[in-house]
Amino acid sequence: MPKPNFLILMADQLTPGALPAYGNAVARTPNLDSLAAGGITFRSAYCNSPLCAPSRFSFMTGRLPSAIGAYDNAAELSAELPTFAHYLRLAGYRTVLSGKMHFCGPDQLHGFEERLTTDIYPADFGWTPDWLDFEHRPSWYHSMDSVTQAGPCVRTNQIDFDDEAVFRAKRQLFDMARDNDSRPFCMVVSLTHPHDPFATTSEYWERYRDRDIDMPRVRIAPSDLDPHSKRLQYVCGMHLQDVTETHVRAARHAYYGALSYMDDHVGDLLGVLRATQYADHTIVIVLADHGEMLGERGLWYKMNFFEAACRVPLIFHAPALFKPATIRQSISLIDLLPTLVEIAGDGQAPVSYASELEGRSLLPHLHNSGGHDEVLGEYLAEGAIAPIVMIRTGYHKFIHSPVDPDQRSNIAATAADVAARMQQRARRTWDLDSLNKRVLASQRRRRQVYAALRLGRQTAWDYQPRFDATQEYVRNDKSLEEREASARFPRIG
Repeated sequence: MPKPNFLILMADQLTPGALPAYGNAVARTPNLDSLAAGGITFRSAYCNSPLCAPSRFSFMTGRLPSAIGAYDNAAELSAELPTFAHYLRLAGYRTVLSGKMHFCGPDQLHGFEERLTTDIYPADFGWTPDWLDFEHRPSWYHSMDSVTQAGPCVRTNQIDFDDEAVFRAKRQLFDMARDNDSRPFCMVVSLTHPHDPFATTSEYWERYRDRDIDMPRVRIAPSDLDPHSKRLQYVCGMHLQDVTETHVRAARHAYYGALSYMDDHVGDLLGVLRATQYADHTIVIVLADHGEMLGERGLWYKMNFFEAACRVPLIFHAPALFKPATIRQSISLIDLLPTLVEIAGDGQAPVSYASELEGRSLLPHLHNSGGHDEVLGEYLAEGAIAPIVMIRTGYHKFIHSPVDPDQRSNIAATAADVAARMQQRARRTWDLDSLNKRVLASQRRRRQVYAALRLGRQTAWDYQPRFDATQEYVRNDKSLEEREASARFPRIG
């Protein structure tokens, strides 16, 4: 049996609570709904850090952020770290990335054989936080403009980026169907929607009515917030602008529009899978790098371990391989690498990993034969002033309190045995004093390197897509008949 292809559809800042597949009654996402209905939906999937780059680097490597120095959005992913793209290439796969991955540093491929677009965010160290400069709010932090200026638009930076990422991905699928490379593929199509700013075109805005937009369920006065939430309000300038109910509704309205925009692109990609005859032997995986608070608890964006920010959607769709099911154990994005590698290996030989993994395979979950039920999370970036860690297992989440649906009940005092077990697990996992020192040292080094590289001649690390015009369309290296025949799909004769 041939090895399956992988099409990994990654969203940015998508909280599962906004999707019908996870119980939402407002969003209109028929393509994602269909994938969930015919696939395996993980109800309790988490990112390992509620921020773009650390989450993505953990997803790529199967490692916790602290194990690989992935502290924040300006952290470098070391070129010596094997990613699932490296392992899949070793297993005979063609690896392709279209869209965002937030790689920082000079290695902009990290195992991908082909990268079809540049990234939407810079690849340098300019976004390095400074935990020692408590009062300063850098210009690259989130602000509340995304909320107070929410509404319909004609065009945005993110629409430009995602339109290109999907166009390149669709064309690449057609190109792979037409060429002579018989390897299976792993293609990651990573969109920046529904990440803020909360703006969408009239087409998608008008799919929803204002009166149908649900509002935040949990309202907490700023004075009653926990210390980290108060810090997030400060660094994101939430206290600098008056945010009205109208602003909140408009931001959530635009977010739903962005979900429908994303869903249409998902439908386009699935249509190309069918047209290229890849659909029956491709595992489609839907996930996100982290969630979005959307005004819950008076908070926006991510950067915390409340459910809306750290839980993510995860759907595996491959009816020929896995029966539709709902998985309720808690798992995380670091579990994707061993899962992909084991599926690609087809059990032919034990997998030899070049570095220790914190992630564990999801194959037992996919085959309905058990599986683990534990998530480890870390937050080491802007808005923090020291490491924040999280453990999720069974019915409990340990940050400062276990979890209830809206996380308003701190039961540590009344469930002392649970709290004690969680504390012991945290001590075994993290040396927080040592980790704090490593984060501060990294921040100091990167700020100095960035300051130096901004002087004199500058060499950018941003990825420059490579296109060979000599091989495009009609050229004189082949006869017209040969060129047209090779570009036609399906081929004649």
